[in-house]
Formats: sequence, structure tokens, C-alpha cells
Amino acid sequence: MGRISRRHVPALFPVAGPVHVVLVGEAPGPRGADQSGLPFWGDRAGQLVYRALQEAGLAEVPAAAWDDWDGARLAARGLAPALRGAALTNAYPSCPTRDGHSFRAPTDGELRDPENRARIAAELSQAARRCPGRLRVIAFGKRAEWLFAKLEGAPPFDFACLPHPSAQGLLNSAPERGRGRKLADLQAEWQEKLARLLAL
Repeated sequence: MGRISRRHVPALFPVAGPVHVVLVGEAPGPRGADQSGLPFWGDRAGQLVYRALQEAGLAEVPAAAWDDWDGARLAARGLAPALRGAALTNAYPSCPTRDGHSFRAPTDGELRDPENRARIAAELSQAARRCPGRLRVIAFGKRAEWLFAKLEGAPPFDFACLPHPSAQGLLNSAPERGRGRKLADLQAEWQEKLARLLAL
């Protein structure tokens, strides 16, 4: 058996209160959400997401989580975020893999599968029922953006898309593929952009 569990990672909602925005990644990462069972929780790119959420006052992250950012170990220690006003999910609900060991992007067929599209529409409907105004959706990466271009049956929402916060996503979206730029600077800029979108 491979190290990737392919567990279904459901959307994460605040325990109580309104939901104003839904953040949508591409798929659970092999060392993060695939192990923790929580969207972005323990994923390398997820650090940027949760730091922006925390900066915007939409999440509380246990301080100890930052010191050992690994999905399996976060789950074993019982560490989890608390959300306020934001919900998190993925365009595809389990970690895509060909061999059980390495991650791959979700395929067109996986994303447009009727069951997957119905899942996303149901999650957005759940969020919209808790939203006092018009729901906002922020997607990360081209795969998530592609899915939303083909989504039907969801409630109305305002849509924004950012590059995927992985190193590859940030470098590929930067001018000249990030040549001459430090990855840490690209990460800081991405986190700042997300924080600004969350503050709207």
C-alpha cells in the first residue's frame, strides 16, 4: 500500500456563524490534507492559506502547528484550525495519484464527474445558506478555475482566482516564470493578495 491514503477530505466549515467566502484548492496534498483529513491542513502551500486567514481574522491556528507543519503529525497531536466566516474545500476531494506514492493533478474527467460537480455545488449551497449577502469564492490554481467554468447547479457567487500557492504554481504564474525572483518573496506576495481579497 502506498503512502497516499486517497481519503475523502470533506469541506471544512466554521462550527457556527455566517460564511462569507469559500476557498477552493485543487486537491488534498499527500503530506497535508490526505493525512490530516482537513483542507490545506499540513499541506506545504496550506501554510500560506492559513496565515492569510489568520491575518484576516478568519481563522485561529494553534501556535504549535506552525512548528511541525505535517498533516499526519498535526492529526496525531489533535491540532486543528478554528474558522470564522470562511469555509475551505478542494476542486477534487481526494489526493490524486497513479501509484499511491506521488501526487498528480486531478484530470478533466475526475473534475467534471457528475458526483464531483454535485459535491461542490452542495458545499456552495451549504455556504450560501449561511451567507447574509452574496457568497464569494476564491479558487487556487488552473484546475480549480477550470472546474468553476463548468459548474452548474450552484447558487450565485462572486468569483476570484489566484495562482496555486505551491512553488511550481507561483513560479509558473510569475513573469518570466519567476526568473531572478526568490520563492519566499513570491509566497509573501501571494499571501498578501489573498489577505486583501479576504478583507473585501
